[in-house]
Formats: sequence, structure tokens, C-alpha cells
Amino acid sequence: MPGLIGKKIGMTSVFGADGKNIPCTVIEAGPCVVTQVRTVEKDGYAAVQLAYDEMSEKHASAPLKGHFEKAGTTPKRKLVEFPADFASELKLGDTVNLTDVISEGAYVNVVGTSKGKGFQGVVHRHHFQGVGGQTHGQHNRLRHPGSMGASSWPSRVFPGMRMAGHMGNERVKVANLAVIKVIPENNLVVVKGSVPGAKGSYLILEA
Repeated sequence: MPGLIGKKIGMTSVFGADGKNIPCTVIEAGPCVVTQVRTVEKDGYAAVQLAYDEMSEKHASAPLKGHFEKAGTTPKRKLVEFPADFASELKLGDTVNLTDVISEGAYVNVVGTSKGKGFQGVVHRHHFQGVGGQTHGQHNRLRHPGSMGASSWPSRVFPGMRMAGHMGNERVKVANLAVIKVIPENNLVVVKGSVPGAKGSYLILEA
């Protein structure tokens, strides 16, 4: 199985074998239910769809209820497809647990949605220093971007120019995080370092 769906619990720290304090993130990963198996013959590509996190019946739409009933499971909040050919191994309704995918000492990629920061200026968003000293009349421009560099040519702002705008709330992948500890009885995995998103946000763990 190439991956698993999880939820960010929070951060902590553990002491390594060399006595150093290692910052870690605690993630609740699985159990996930197989709700769809896609094949090349039927769908044009091979993938397996996993579902995670219980949801009450009244909050699920009628099409989703029917989708989950086919797999023989209750409605779930998060659905993710993992590209892989598991038609011969997995079938509808199968449960994928943490220990089936992740083990201590391994490395995982974690995909999540970063915290949204709203509309931010260039100092916060791109770490500009601002205009600088209060000379030549610049008494109220300390955090402004300054000149864009466009005069008679090209008479426009180039696409991709670093300017103020929406910051955060983007899909972010952090690669090769070491798995410090696996607690299967609580479906918890402790990985080294930080992962994107706020507490309680959904994460995708790629083994």
C-alpha cells in the first residue's frame, strides 16, 4: 500500500539515542477503508480509493451514502485516491491499518494544506526589507514594495512578480520525514520535524 490518510494531532519532542531533543509531530493515521478500486480495463488507470474519519449519516449526501454502502461501510469525511494496482490484493470494504503501511525507522512524505494567512504584504509574504531609511520623503513607506522596475518598457508588470497577495492555504508536501515511533494500539505515528496544516487538519502519508 503506497499511503494512508491521517490527521494532525500536534507537536511534541523526544530524546534521541545521542541525548538530543528532537522536535516531532504526532499524526493519527488510519484505519482507512477501501471504498473503490479502479482498474485499467474499466477506468483507464489503476488506483485504490481510501476513506477516513467517521461522519454522521445526516451530514452525508445521498450519492455519498450509496457510494459507502457499496463498500459496506459508514460515511467518511475524507476520500483520497492512491495510484497503484491493488485489484488482486484489495477489495471493497477492506481495512488498511497503520502497521500495514508504516514502520519505525522508515521515511514518509507528508502532504497537507498549509495554514491560511489571508492577504499579506511583501515584507511578510516574501521577506522584503521594505523601502528602508526615512529619506527623500519616505516617511510612511517602510513596509511598501517600492519600484516594480517597469517604465516605458515593458510598461507592465511581469507575471510572477513577487507582490502582496494571498498567502498560505496551499497544498504542501514535506518529503523524507523519519518515523520516530509507531503506536499501533492508538493508530499514532510520530515523525521527525513539522508538517503543514493546523491541529486537526487532514494529512496524506506516502510510504
